Amino acid sequence: MKYLFLTYVTICLLLTGCQTESTSSDQSKKTELVISAAASLQDALKEIESAYEDDHPNVTLTNNFGSSGALKQQIAQGAKADLFFSAAEEPFDDLVQSGDIDQDHTKDVIQNELVLIVPKEGSSSIKTFRNVAHIKGKIALGTPESVPAGTYAKEIFTKLNIWDQVKQNAVYGKDVRQVLNYVETGNVEAGVVYKTDALVSRKVKIVDEANQDMHSPIIYPVGIVKQTDHMKEAKAFFQYLQSDPAAAIFKKYGFQVK
Repeated sequence: MKYLFLTYVTICLLLTGCQTESTSSDQSKKTELVISAAASLQDALKEIESAYEDDHPNVTLTNNFGSSGALKQQIAQGAKADLFFSAAEEPFDDLVQSGDIDQDHTKDVIQNELVLIVPKEGSSSIKTFRNVAHIKGKIALGTPESVPAGTYAKEIFTKLNIWDQVKQNAVYGKDVRQVLNYVETGNVEAGVVYKTDALVSRKVKIVDEANQDMHSPIIYPVGIVKQTDHMKEAKAFFQYLQSDPAAAIFKKYGFQVK
């Protein structure tokens, strides 16, 4: 009987140890969410994500920043993504229509403005969108076909009836942050970016702001990608992006909260 009792105790201890190890292992597992987001969201989104990860230690947020058009193509072709945060409605709506974005989990979260910038230490004579038609150097724009900031810029210059002149002096960037860099480094005389991008740079100055009626509304929708393997965690972060703490950070970086 003594030996049977010792054997029983040993088995119980082994089972308890295995269970504890398993529980510990489960708690240490982290869920990675991949966020495909417009380049103009970099600063605000990174701060929001840092706050979120502090409160959700079992979630890791990985970013894929780029132009909204390029990100749309990646998702449509099956690239890994759990959420898509676009700087324009058109590429986002295309993915909703194709079934790549879950239409039950979409939200217009923030808005932005478009501005004309020049190097802070430069001597550019460009002061308004209209006199870009007479620019002596180059102007940086996002590629209109894939970068929403470039699309909006083209709308402005088309409305001013100067697009033909402007495009002759245009240098195109793959996303709005590349456009910002072109201006910061003095490689171009001027550029068109979002107001939020200009506000985070100490190397450029805003010389003009576009009126809202000069271009399509600059709305940033976010949604959950249907192919996500982590719907529960994706929903939680999707909701957090609409929360008051997230809104405060968006406002801090110059975005308008919907």
